[in-house]
Amino acid sequence: MDDNEFMGLALDLAREAGAAGEVPVGALVVIDGEVVGRGFNRPIGRHDPTAHAEIMALRDAATRLGNYRLPGSTLFVTLEPCAMCAGAIMHARVERVVFGARDPKTGAAGSVIDLFAEPRLNHHTAITGGVLADECGGLLSGFFAARRGRTLAA
Repeated sequence: MDDNEFMGLALDLAREAGAAGEVPVGALVVIDGEVVGRGFNRPIGRHDPTAHAEIMALRDAATRLGNYRLPGSTLFVTLEPCAMCAGAIMHARVERVVFGARDPKTGAAGSVIDLFAEPRLNHHTAITGGVLADECGGLLSGFFAARRGRTLAA
């Protein structure tokens, strides 16, 4: 599978989050072409401010693999990681992050700040942004428009 196909799987997870009333963000961890961790936003349902999609996917992968470090892994996420998630990604030693839509309010992979490029940090993660960005962004826009009681024009 390629980046677009894995992002498609992350979008499926994001739709699960939206169906549960959470902000529709999905993430998965891949090692050697195999999905080893899945997650979607759950902070509302879990009453947990750390239950972002990336954190949930990292927790799932770490539990499955029996290791909090995930060397050689790629994290696919439908929205640019925030500072909290960027920190967790670096602590887990994720090799690469692939994200969909940019986050102009809290994005920590270049939109607001680029923690992944900070030379003073001891781990550096490669970043690929904009994969299926329109579809990822459209899912978020549609969710927030519906919460405001209006629909997007076709």
